[in-house]
Amino acid sequence: MTKAKKIDKKDEKIAELTADLQRLRADFENYRKQAERERDGARKAGAERATLELLPVIDNVERAIAHIPEDISDHPWVKGIGGLIKQLDKTLAGLGVSRINSKSGAVFNPDLHQAVQFDEEAEGEKEVIESELQPGYMLNDRVIRHAMVRVTRK
Repeated sequence: MTKAKKIDKKDEKIAELTADLQRLRADFENYRKQAERERDGARKAGAERATLELLPVIDNVERAIAHIPEDISDHPWVKGIGGLIKQLDKTLAGLGVSRINSKSGAVFNPDLHQAVQFDEEAEGEKEVIESELQPGYMLNDRVIRHAMVRVTRK
């Protein structure tokens, strides 16, 4: 075997190994990106599930606050419960959870609101929210619970 053929075989082997290394690096980078996407997906699913478990508790605390008897409304314990709901809202906001706007007069949006009652006799062109029956929530700009609302026309 001549010296030139030996060099050519070495160059071929180097090129082959270089190509293998490049494929291996690309495969590893694809694996790393896929693992990161799966990890992010699992984190988001966990946050959504935990939030959905917590929402009924928040609903019950808000209902209790809405029905505080007038004679004890100034009691420090009652005010502490009011502070608790504010703290829960702040914590949820830090996790990317926000309440859907379902105030009276807001425009009805079927992507965000679930019409539980509809005033058939009302006249008008625009469907608007008459009242909120249950608040809705979004997690990072994705609806996790639609707001239940009563709808009318104006």
